[in-house]
Amino acid sequence: MTTPYFFYMVCLMPGRDYLGEFEHIVVLALLRLAEQAYGVTVRREIEVRTGREVSIGAIYATLDRLEAKGYVKSQLGDPTPERGGRSKRFFHVTGKGVAAVNRTHRALHSMTKGLDLARSYSL
Repeated sequence: MTTPYFFYMVCLMPGRDYLGEFEHIVVLALLRLAEQAYGVTVRREIEVRTGREVSIGAIYATLDRLEAKGYVKSQLGDPTPERGGRSKRFFHVTGKGVAAVNRTHRALHSMTKGLDLARSYSL
């Protein structure tokens, strides 16, 4: 009696490790702010540079998501009297986060390469 053998090949596709638009903006703000990156300063940086108003809730939800993905890390600073004894939560971009920014930049560059973006496109 012969035993049938079944072989199969599995190809793993790389994960979608691109940053979404707002995630991209938040990570770039963290990189600009360096050691001064916490919720309020990130919000201010985004509003000043993009002219886009954002809620502090949207900032923290995005920072939490980025931290869960391993793109950023946070740590608590010292408690301050002006914050009623509460600590600020500071954020910094990890190596994995920098790689995600670079992947996203390359993908956007590739998608726009050869397009005449100054030309008006009509739908």
